[in-house]
Amino acid sequence: MIKRLELRNFTAFTSLALDLSPKINVIIGENGTGKTHLLKAAYGLCAGAPLFKNKPDTSEDELEIALTTNLLRLFMPLDDKLGKMHRQGATEQGYLSARFAQGQMIAATFFNNSKALAIQDRAHYEQYQSEAVFIPTKEVLSFMKGFNSLYEKYELSFDQTYQDICLLLDLPAVRTETLHEKSKWAMAEIEGICGGRFVFYGGGNVTFKTENAEYSANAIAEGFRKVGILSRLLETGAIQPGVSGPLFWDEPESNLNPKLMQLLVQILLELSRNGQQVILSSHDYVLLKWFDLLMDAGKGDHVRFHSLYRDQESREIKVSSTDDYLNIRPNPIDEAFGVLINQEIEKEMGVLGK
Repeated sequence: MIKRLELRNFTAFTSLALDLSPKINVIIGENGTGKTHLLKAAYGLCAGAPLFKNKPDTSEDELEIALTTNLLRLFMPLDDKLGKMHRQGATEQGYLSARFAQGQMIAATFFNNSKALAIQDRAHYEQYQSEAVFIPTKEVLSFMKGFNSLYEKYELSFDQTYQDICLLLDLPAVRTETLHEKSKWAMAEIEGICGGRFVFYGGGNVTFKTENAEYSANAIAEGFRKVGILSRLLETGAIQPGVSGPLFWDEPESNLNPKLMQLLVQILLELSRNGQQVILSSHDYVLLKWFDLLMDAGKGDHVRFHSLYRDQESREIKVSSTDDYLNIRPNPIDEAFGVLINQEIEKEMGVLGK
């Protein structure tokens, strides 16, 4: 798991450091404050795990090339140039670093004319082999068929997270007896609320099967497809509490109704209780509030809220972190709902006054 992420002169960030909970992290902020960029930067720095797992003798040059390629595919900068991710107007080098739970770390730098990242510091990075998972905002079950081959051959307007998730979803299911008990529980809960399960035949061919019929995945509600992705990642072992790396999820609330959000938060909390680090971004009041209501300190729950905001004077993006929902400052999600409630009260008062 990631303990600390630092970014300097990277995309919109001048200087930002984030201390992450080993359990649940919720990143909020107005549009344009870099929530997705934070997730992708952290995910990109986890790229050494599959690399060293497959090739333990990876050289530093090979690592620099792999991290650079991964970062370019994640951010898709203009002209596919690394230097385009250097903060505009910055005179000092761009910098990214991640520290992991067992003391491993990686730090890399680049300038606006750099063709590749330069490793500046690393400590036992090759020992960090817990592979991360990134679930992007758009669900993928509706377009998986043929996507991987198209992505390899053509320049599609999808970043690397979409191919990564499609590859993980197309893995074979692991033996039931090797699944974590909480994975089995979560899969059963998702199947129960969806009224069936998604079946993966390989090559991106996905259907939805109920007790009496089988349907195209495209015929199923998008909210069900989103939680179906989580179920499948548990089924393949890509997410395995206590074993897998961080789970990054960009706006999981998209197209979920409140009932599904409650179940989703319950599942994420249970996974975190068993060793799964979760880092997600959100714009949704209901999702945030379910974390606040369902977390149980007696069960060891820990939810850290990170609020990204733009400083009024310097215009730099800053972060404010807290373990208490009521102390989130600033909280644009809560503020938006406050304005909505006040508008409703004013409308009601106006009607009563007539």
